Amino acid sequence: MVLGFYETRKKSNKPKSLQNCDLFLKVGSLRNQMTLDSTSLDDFDRRILDYLQRDNQISNQTLAAEIGLSPPACLRRVKRLREEKYIQQDISVLDPAKMGLPLMMLVLVQVERERIDLLDEFKRFVKAMPEVMQCYVVTGRADFVLMISVRDIEHYDEFSTQVFRQNQNIRHFETMVVMSRVKVGLSLPLEISGTEGS
Repeated sequence: MVLGFYETRKKSNKPKSLQNCDLFLKVGSLRNQMTLDSTSLDDFDRRILDYLQRDNQISNQTLAAEIGLSPPACLRRVKRLREEKYIQQDISVLDPAKMGLPLMMLVLVQVERERIDLLDEFKRFVKAMPEVMQCYVVTGRADFVLMISVRDIEHYDEFSTQVFRQNQNIRHFETMVVMSRVKVGLSLPLEISGTEGS
């Protein structure tokens, strides 16, 4: 099921290919930085992170036994990983249906003008909207992809009017209704080759 809204407006003077080229350069720089950061982790660190990203309520005693470290050594590593921001947040994942927000939408957003101040204004706006669970700047035909959780279609209609239709810099948005959740998560695929000394 696809819901859509489109309004014809004057296209941006900046070619989309140039924007994509800039983004690819930024992605390459970010990937290099991430590679440098990840090399400071040994397999014990990666195994700890792999356990914690799946269950951050695991006790230090149990985690140490699973990893093969003494509890004090394991605790020191977890503390360091938190201090160095490898672990960004400790959260609880709520059931959207039980919270009265069963309807999830994926929205592709295309902006009219790519001025930095207008893009920043839109980013600040969506960050403040509780319905927006995730928001990404992307390459391709869209500029942003949003994941939204709402009560029903009427709730989404109010949201889309406030966020998209009333924003003169939104050229086009396309809404895809999620019919079922096949896989939902934020766990990263960590490479763990073996064990090293602690």
